[in-house]
Amino acid sequence: MSARTLHLNLFVYPGGHHEAAWRYHGTDPDRLLDIGFYQDLARRAEEAAFDAVFFADGPSLADNVRYASRFRLEPFTWLSAVAAATERIGLIATASTTYTEPYNLARLFASLDHLSRGRAGWNIVTTGAPQAAGNFGLDEHPVHAERYDRAREFVEVVTRLWDSWEDEALVADQKSGVFADTDRIHEIGHSGRHLRVRGPLNLPRSPQGRPVYVQAGSSEDGRSFAAAHAEAVFTAHQTLRGGQDFYADLKARAAALGRDPGRLLVLPGISPFIGSTEAEARALHAEFDELTQPEYSLQLLRRLLGLDLTADQLDGPVPRRLIETEGERGNGSRFQLVLDIIDREQPTVRGLMHRLAGARGHRVVAGTPEQVADQIQEWYERGAADGFNVMPPWLPGGFDLFADEVVPILRARGLFRTAYEATTLRGHYGLPRPAASPVLR
Repeated sequence: MSARTLHLNLFVYPGGHHEAAWRYHGTDPDRLLDIGFYQDLARRAEEAAFDAVFFADGPSLADNVRYASRFRLEPFTWLSAVAAATERIGLIATASTTYTEPYNLARLFASLDHLSRGRAGWNIVTTGAPQAAGNFGLDEHPVHAERYDRAREFVEVVTRLWDSWEDEALVADQKSGVFADTDRIHEIGHSGRHLRVRGPLNLPRSPQGRPVYVQAGSSEDGRSFAAAHAEAVFTAHQTLRGGQDFYADLKARAAALGRDPGRLLVLPGISPFIGSTEAEARALHAEFDELTQPEYSLQLLRRLLGLDLTADQLDGPVPRRLIETEGERGNGSRFQLVLDIIDREQPTVRGLMHRLAGARGHRVVAGTPEQVADQIQEWYERGAADGFNVMPPWLPGGFDLFADEVVPILRARGLFRTAYEATTLRGHYGLPRPAASPVLR
């Protein structure tokens, strides 16, 4: 295997990533709140030597839960149970810098990293759902730029909390009776524009030093943030050229900041419909689309684009002229991605709904295992990806097909590991364990 290695995460979404997955005969909605279901998935991904399982989160109820399995299990509880059922696979959770406090979040991730022996990763988000504000006593959702300004300070504070114990601070010397060298434990004394935190953390430095920093967001603010802080970036692109442009831009930004671009992994989402023939895969995709409910999809378009459409407009063109591109919505990377689909493909409203039903704007592919592997290899070798977040349309069957049929092809081509070579998520990603920040010393 070459020095550069393809990375694969299993992105777990209740039931699967197609909005109608819960209605498909291959799913069991009664198990979506059963931790055994998710433990089985994680063990299956570990058997395939995936880098990590990734569990997304949001601090509010989706406004279209009437038609889809869009509830949110709390990720630290979820991943703690998954950690107990697995040994090597990484554990990545979303946590918001807008709607959490840094001390609590630092404790949660440090605890997960300790108890999993170094497998934790933090997907850093600023939260795009405006309805979250009312759950936290706010009159309105902070604007895009303000959320990213808080996020930058938030990451600085959490980093310093994780570094507030030096590696040598935990002594545990039974003979001398010294448990911790308090000269090596430091308050951080942070007082900034958004946050005031004294510290130190009430846990020793974790096995990875710090959990892996993951970021999801491709707006201008998101790219700047990722270039400065992220070690892996989850992103969505529809075309190879779009993926290549993003990849090159992000790596260049990181290099301009003095970072090694090889230590910033770009991991787009891919949602594969797999069949023994291309026609069979396309028929499977169409079968899922037939299960979609217009009421759900129209609500999604209203949220993403601000379009208030009705069912009698489904077979007409998307009214592009009515989409406002200025203002807060226009700052979002997913908004721009959907707008690009409309401009490039000029779909009907129904066609756009089906394009987004598969994975909310991530790339959906339908083909044989060889064709799916071909697309993964092309993006990987042509500078559009360092790996992928695999987003099965339905679970568990959609992932079983990928693990059984696509992974062996990737291995035969020398692209993906046959077994783990490391024990931590940093090790899987080829990232070094960071030294503690000297700013506290």
